[in-house]
Amino acid sequence: MEYSKIIDFFFELGMLKKTPRSGFQFLGSGGESVAAHSFRVAMIGFTLARLDKNVDPFKVLCMSLVHDLAEARTGDQNYVNKRYVRVDEGGAMADLAAELPFGEELEALLKEYRDARTPEARLVHDADQLDLIVELKEQNDLGNSYAAKWIHFARQRLITSTAKEIAGQVLSCDSTDWWFKGHDHWWEKNGENNPV
Repeated sequence: MEYSKIIDFFFELGMLKKTPRSGFQFLGSGGESVAAHSFRVAMIGFTLARLDKNVDPFKVLCMSLVHDLAEARTGDQNYVNKRYVRVDEGGAMADLAAELPFGEELEALLKEYRDARTPEARLVHDADQLDLIVELKEQNDLGNSYAAKWIHFARQRLITSTAKEIAGQVLSCDSTDWWFKGHDHWWEKNGENNPV
């Protein structure tokens, strides 16, 4: 079998690591690539699927990974860009899919995500917004007060009750709790309390 188109696909995926999420220009702090965003969306989506038990976690994981795949060709368009710029993500995906033996599956996953009618698609939409909420919470905790204004709108886009509950708990914690809270012993040296 000739693998040149699959190898091209692997290199194209690398563009997602180089493609910045453009909304951070407006926020004024933070930043991430589309690939970094997609990874956390996939893990959040998988988590939501495991909590739901009535959805296919593999499908949620795959859909999460595909949801911004076209941005390797189109770039990321933030909410302001989308008001003025028309991007042919469908055409980008069709061109990409035409070269791959599993291209129809990628297109079907993206269509299902965009239609947002299935429980899996709704979870991926929630995972996408929860990733944004987590990132905004981190920026807010670091002192960017504008992040709180953005959080309000991201929360309104949540669909499932589980995602809404998780978002509320995200906002009531400190983003450093996972590594700092309750781990005083990590920072002690020779039994003494020393500053880091």
